Amino acid sequence: MSDKLKKLTGKNPKDFEPVAYELINAPDVELFAELVSQDDFLFDFVKQNVAKRLSKICNESNYLNLLKFIKYYSPDYEDFIISNLVEYADEDLTDRMLEIFENGSENEKIYCAKFFAYIQDPLALDLLKKNAYSENSYLSGNCASTLAILGDKDSFNSAIKMLDNEDNFKVLAAVRFLIAYGNKEALPDIIKAMKNSSFSENIAGEIPYLYDLLSLYEFNREDCLYTLNLIINGLGEILGLSSVFDFQLYDIFEMLIKNNPDSISAVVVLNAQDKFNTLTENDEYLFDETKDTKQEVLDIKNLLNTINKKELNSLSEKELNENSLFVYTALDFTKNTDKVRKLLTSENQTLVLRALEILKKLGSISDEDRKTAFNSVSNENIKNVIMAI
Repeated sequence: MSDKLKKLTGKNPKDFEPVAYELINAPDVELFAELVSQDDFLFDFVKQNVAKRLSKICNESNYLNLLKFIKYYSPDYEDFIISNLVEYADEDLTDRMLEIFENGSENEKIYCAKFFAYIQDPLALDLLKKNAYSENSYLSGNCASTLAILGDKDSFNSAIKMLDNEDNFKVLAAVRFLIAYGNKEALPDIIKAMKNSSFSENIAGEIPYLYDLLSLYEFNREDCLYTLNLIINGLGEILGLSSVFDFQLYDIFEMLIKNNPDSISAVVVLNAQDKFNTLTENDEYLFDETKDTKQEVLDIKNLLNTINKKELNSLSEKELNENSLFVYTALDFTKNTDKVRKLLTSENQTLVLRALEILKKLGSISDEDRKTAFNSVSNENIKNVIMAI
């Protein structure tokens, strides 16, 4: 970290005030680029202080200097830059932002998409739609949220239709667009897509940003618990562990434990207990996490280990049927070989294979089980796996 940046991020006004003044008025693009590069290493309160210090320097005479900074994107300084551009915006600036939005770099486009959330120029609509499915999540997110502010229903309806696409990548892109768009009316369609997608854990991890899990529990309990179960499966692999805070997992697990359990909640809580034990027993999951995240994961583990596991195991066996959304998870915790065996004649060929694998795991597989499973499936790949078990 350079001496200038140390002063800018420090506590002494005699140090940071002249550096902040120079950064805006020179402008010192190199220093701003260094500031952005330190995003992952500076505390949030430090970055918030820096944004306030820089904002105080901005005025009608120097605000256009901010355009030199937009080649370097940071979500921590986005509001500072855009709010000051918007405060002094005129037609010339709007035209300039449209030109940058069309021809600028990806980072510049992120700022532009946010700018047009405030300066609601319909000329930006086509550019917002063009970039709404960018692989850059900041750009796509800003475009989607700005389209929502502009009241563009066509883009919302197009995303809903895209949920039926056979390409799972396009479905996930549509989900992320709809989450950023922020219209809760999309929730039933998103959940339907989640149930049919091979990216179900990814989709589940997006849903709480549209509809928090505690509210979803009140709205549709089964959908909430299915979403939660997929989130549990994805934690540490697909979903970052810091999301335990975003998803309010401690609160929802505490609620599930305190309420009278049924077969569905029993499966979910057993799955959660198993996952959080794994997360805390393997250093690779927690190694790079913050102290707060590590403590929250440990607190959740301790909470989940207060459950009556025998009672929940008994309840969870009700989900050992092919019509249950929770059957695959229930299979992981059962020792009831009779109920597992009944699944060998299921119409769901993947479930037949999984049931046979569980019987092998439990040391209760027979030649008759293999024969029953083999005769229940038509998929040649699954038949080959069954023959190998």
